[in-house]
Formats: sequence, C-alpha cells, structure tokens
Amino acid sequence: MTPAAGQPVEPQSDPARDFVRVGVVGAGLMGSGVAEVCVLAGIDTTVVEANADAAAAGLERIRRGINRGVDKGRRTETEAEVADSHLRVVDDVHALADADLVVEAIIEDEAAKTQLFQQLNTVVGSSDAILSSNTSSIPIMKLAMATDRPENVVGIHFFNPVPVLPLVELITSLHTSKATKARAEHFAAKQLDKRVIVSQDRAGFIVNALLIPYLLSAIRMYESGFASREDIDDGMVAGCAHPMGPLKLADLIGLDTTMAVADSLYQEFREQLYAPPPLLARMVEAGLLGRKSGRGFYSY
Repeated sequence: MTPAAGQPVEPQSDPARDFVRVGVVGAGLMGSGVAEVCVLAGIDTTVVEANADAAAAGLERIRRGINRGVDKGRRTETEAEVADSHLRVVDDVHALADADLVVEAIIEDEAAKTQLFQQLNTVVGSSDAILSSNTSSIPIMKLAMATDRPENVVGIHFFNPVPVLPLVELITSLHTSKATKARAEHFAAKQLDKRVIVSQDRAGFIVNALLIPYLLSAIRMYESGFASREDIDDGMVAGCAHPMGPLKLADLIGLDTTMAVADSLYQEFREQLYAPPPLLARMVEAGLLGRKSGRGFYSY
C-alpha cells in the first residue's frame, strides 16, 4: 500500500541484508567459536570480555582456532590473516554501541544473562539491532523482557565446537518479530553457512530437551553401580553408533553446564527425568567439571 502524502514511511528491515558489525559477549569455548566463524565469514567482529586478562586469553583462544584450520589444511595462511583482520577483543561492552547484531555467550546463569541484556539494551544504539542469546536452556522471553525492544531479541544457539558442528537452533519468543526471525536466520544460514532448525521458546529447546534426559540417565546408571563408565559409553558408541558416549559427552559439554541446563528444564517442567542426580551435583560442587577442569567422569 502506498502511504498518503506527507505520511512517514516506516523503515523496512531487509531479511537478506548482511550483518557487517557483530558483537560477541564472552570469549569462552562457545563465544570464541562464534567469533571464529564470524571472522572467517568476513564479518567485523568485536568480542567483549570481563577484564583485560580475560580479553587477552580470549584473543589467543580465537587465534588458535583460526590457525588450527591452517595446520589442518582447511584454510591458507592468507585466509587466516584476513580473518584476524576482522577481529577485535576488548574489555568494554560500550564497544558494541554500533553493532547490528550481538551474540551473548556468557555463563549459563539466568541472573547474569538478564543483567547483560539490560546493559546491552542501553549500550547498543541501533533501533533495529538484534540482541541474541546463545543460551542452552533459558527461555528467550525472560531475556527479552529485560529490554525495551523485546521484538529484537532472539535465541541463536550454537553447538560445541562451533567451527565444526553445522547446527544452529533459532528460538523466537512471543514478542520476537518476523523481521528479527528472518534476519537472524539469514545470519546463521547464509553468512555462517549453518543448518538452522526452529524451536518454540521452551527451556532446553529441541536438542537439549532430548539430550539432557539421556545424559542424566547415563549418570544415574553409573551412580547406581549398574555398569562402569567405560561400558556405558562403549555401549552407546558401539551399539547405537553414537560418535561419543554420554559420560564423555557430559565431560565435553561441562558438568556445570549440564547441571545448569538440567536445573532450567526441571524448573520449567517439574518432571523427574530432568532432575540432576546427586552425583552430578557433588561433582560440580567439587569443581570436577570435565575437560575444562581436567577431570570429570574421566581425567584429561
């Protein structure tokens, strides 16, 4: 419809418009992986960490990932240098003021994420910038309502290791606009070459709602003495063609993250299959978090 004379024309967000300035908050395993795939796609990417030491460590982690691709023959040294030229790692969230999309990838803690979204709402200047979360389980609506632009908030959930696994879950809340959904899907599918699946806004979304009960069941089996950790893992690898057994997978994900996702699922659904086993809780309390700490169900 053509607007009447003198009537303002509302700007339309082109879903096929590439994002040119992406922000990533958090440079841990997930955040560094997201940053890596962004710079390899030629996107100017600013990564924000909590302090200078964490920023330096994050920069080193991302560069290691880029150079690992050179070592394995997946990219040339020139391609790695070009990717590095798109990367900036800082310790000030105000550096994201001109971002047109931000991916939050901090600790899986609802209070921490909510506080960050409140801050991003103030810092990010563009009215049509997308604020997204890489949360594994926290409902997107809870984060969206921490802002005054919930229509621009969406879940973009990557999988570890981000540069290797092709999947992204796209999660829309009741407030997420169709334009935000379309633009987020363009970012993941077209710019990052990921396979996108779409989930409703429920704790755990698609993958973790199926995966976490499986991991918890394996932990309960081991906790009860029903079978050894090796036999549990070998059974699923050799018997079901899984690439990794459930206990080794929990170690890879991080037992603290596994616990946080299970807690979120249990709070949402109150079903026993989502309740974390006592052994998992004790291991997290002991700092036995899996690969990241050097010891979980196995030693590394």
